[in-house]
Amino acid sequence: MYEQSKLSELIQFARVVAGSTVIDVYPGDGDWTRLFSDIVGPGGRVYSFVPAEVANFKNDPLGRMRTLAKEPGRENVEAVSADLVAMPKATQPADVLWLHLFYHDLHTELMQARGATTAHFNRAVYERLKPGGSYVIVDHAAAVGAGTSGAQSLHRIESASVREEVEAAGFVLDAESAMLANNGELHSIKVFDPSIKGETDRFAYRFVKP
Repeated sequence: MYEQSKLSELIQFARVVAGSTVIDVYPGDGDWTRLFSDIVGPGGRVYSFVPAEVANFKNDPLGRMRTLAKEPGRENVEAVSADLVAMPKATQPADVLWLHLFYHDLHTELMQARGATTAHFNRAVYERLKPGGSYVIVDHAAAVGAGTSGAQSLHRIESASVREEVEAAGFVLDAESAMLANNGELHSIKVFDPSIKGETDRFAYRFVKP
């Protein structure tokens, strides 16, 4: 999805290093899980966490991550699944929790079907991270003032809303980056529209558990 320079910058931003324990939430095709696996090495651990809310999708996201975990050299990867708010029960204390283009989904009917809310999930993340651990969120930006109104229809969320919700769970904003910004795009277009897919305006936050 990103050129090598952006990938390197994102990894540094997330503070994933050799020996880290990382939770990759809703890993999709597993690209980030593989990348984190390479970085943390044999002394680290990567939990490829598939929310139970999506585990029954036709493309079998959990099965795909279990297959990934069996690839040569992936002994440090574990594919796990549970309801979103039960994530701490399926993982171990982590240094980094990675949420790439997913936070907005916490405001959709699908993710809330089992009772998950952003407040519940953010508290679950807080519980699972080690003191000083990083909660890293990259997402599609919505227009200023839009809040969470476009999460279901456009798959976008206003960065200010994310910050407010995450800080309410006890996290402290440690860094933000405009490395993925595209201020010229129209924030009123669905992120899957061919005219903007892959080029959306995105924000990146790193929050820390005190």
